[in-house]
Parts: sequence; structure tokens; C-alpha cells
Amino acid sequence: MTSREPVLLASRSTGKLRELLPMFEAAGIPVADLTAAGLPYDPAEEAIEAFDSFEENALAKARHFFRLTGRPTVADDSGLEVAVLGGAPGVRSKRWSGRDDLEGAALDAANNRRLLEQLQGVTDRRARYVCIAAYVDARGELFARGEVEGRLLEAPAGAGGFGYDPYFVPAAGDGRTFAELSREEKEQLSHRGRAFAALLDDLGGSR
Repeated sequence: MTSREPVLLASRSTGKLRELLPMFEAAGIPVADLTAAGLPYDPAEEAIEAFDSFEENALAKARHFFRLTGRPTVADDSGLEVAVLGGAPGVRSKRWSGRDDLEGAALDAANNRRLLEQLQGVTDRRARYVCIAAYVDARGELFARGEVEGRLLEAPAGAGGFGYDPYFVPAAGDGRTFAELSREEKEQLSHRGRAFAALLDDLGGSR
């Protein structure tokens, strides 16, 4: 954790990159995403996050790309836990709909349709977002956890964010969904913002 080599940000999600790249820049830590590092998408990547915890999945992804490139690597795993659903979709949040043929906004829409179906007629709308940010280099591993409690709406609000954001209202906010917040506002409240703020603090003091 002493190298000044750019950290490899191991994510294919444009939504995550949009949120995270400015955080690294603000922290003064050089970073490159997978595309910038010359790593084209490999379908085998889908099998990396096969574990039952956010911690295991985040570390598995960071370890995979560190072994592949030898570069300091950071990755995350995140998802939505709905109280009345026993914590589902949890680590399966990205593929909860079962639509492996979809990506991006189409996949988000399919996941949200299933969410609404599962919550139809349910009054307990409590949920939380969870994120684990993991870092791996030749000297060791770090990880940080971020959570945010909130509730789910019956109808979407806002055109920003991604995933389940149009339905999620953070308890600590002003009543707007994550999809209604600016990137900077979401960073201050979100699970991902909290996890990476903690991780970047650690990296800034050890690199």
C-alpha cells in the first residue's frame, strides 16, 4: 500500500464509475478503470462474485484483477436488503430478476419490476443498501463497509442514479430518492459513498 501506481478500479458498471472516479480524484489517488487499463470484458467475470456475503464477493473481485494485472486493485460489492423479504435480494441484487440476457437500464427495470411484485400490498417498506469496498495489493488487503437505512416507494421518483435508486428514500435525507439527488448529495448519504470514503481515508494514509 505504498505504491503510487494508479489503482485499478475493477468495475464494469457505468453508474458506479460515475460515482467513484470523482471520489478518487478528490482524494488525490490516481485511478484507472478496467477499460482505461486495456482489460476488455470477459464473460468469465460473471462467475467471480459467487459467494453469499458482500465481503467475500468484493474481495474475490479485487483479488482476481490483482492476480491478473499485478496492479493495486479496488472493487466493491453492493446491494439492497429488504426487511420484509428477509434481506433479499442482498448479494443477488444485480441479477435478482433472473434476466441474464439484459444489462444496464433494461436489467434495472426488470429487477425493479420483481421488487414491486414482491412488495405489492406490503406496508413494511423498510430497506437498506449495503456496500463493501475492498482493496488488494502486494502487501495486503483492506476493506470498508458502508450502509444506509431507508424505505422503498411504491412508484419511482427521479431520473438519476441506477439500480433500485428511484425507489429508495434514505432515512437520513430530506425525502428524496437516491435518483433525485445530485452525485455529490448521494455521495454524502449513500452506502457506496460511505464505504469508499472510509477506504480512501485508509489508502491516503498508507500509500
